[in-house]
Amino acid sequence: MEQVESADGTRIAFERIGEGRPVVIVGGAFSTREAGVPLARALADAGLQGVSVDRRARGDSTDTAPYAPEREAEDLAAVLEAVGGGALLGHSSGAVLALLAAGVGVPASYLFLSEPPFRFGEGEPADDLPERLQALVDAGRGDDAVVLFQREAVGLPDAVVEQIRSSPMFASLVPLAQSVVHDALLTRATSTPTAAMLAVRSPVTILRGEPTFPMLVTASERLAAAIPQAELVVVPESHDHGVDPGGTAREVRRRLQG
Repeated sequence: MEQVESADGTRIAFERIGEGRPVVIVGGAFSTREAGVPLARALADAGLQGVSVDRRARGDSTDTAPYAPEREAEDLAAVLEAVGGGALLGHSSGAVLALLAAGVGVPASYLFLSEPPFRFGEGEPADDLPERLQALVDAGRGDDAVVLFQREAVGLPDAVVEQIRSSPMFASLVPLAQSVVHDALLTRATSTPTAAMLAVRSPVTILRGEPTFPMLVTASERLAAAIPQAELVVVPESHDHGVDPGGTAREVRRRLQG
């Protein structure tokens, strides 16, 4: 594990696997760098260097208030500089963040955007969701913040939410409660991609699984149509908003190594 200091002093942890061209993996909600390790290993097997990141307020990374999406873009800039430049591969809200970072000038050589949950103004969560989440975190009710995010931001049915809450994995989600506030703020600010995000100059490949949630199919198609140089690629091994490491690494290698 390595750490790099971001522009506001936040320490961002990351892990490198492999020796090839760096691909920085940016996870979605509730993801730490540990979750990105299988993909990093698959990228290494494909002759690339997988760089799995703890976004701020996750894992071994620290956090600095006040939060703003642009601060997370600075985090990615710091990691890219530390590894000598490379591509960004974001999944879910991590894909939104990767595109935002490129839009504000973070020098990613290539963007791989896996199932970014852009809503384009449709079916939005309540506008005050980030503030309600933060109030729960501030009150020491991280467990309730996790449940609220799953219910209102992700849109999971109550039965599924309660099943997760009663499962052994729930305890590992509670320490990430502050990070879901960040995710809610990020996706509220960028529900529809900004003009700068759509005007990025880096090559863009949008990845989605088959099957996956209909909202993500629509988002991927609309984003591909909105970015002139973007291509949309279906990874048949990835299912239901999951990332298959081998299939995803195959598509990345094809574009970075020819």
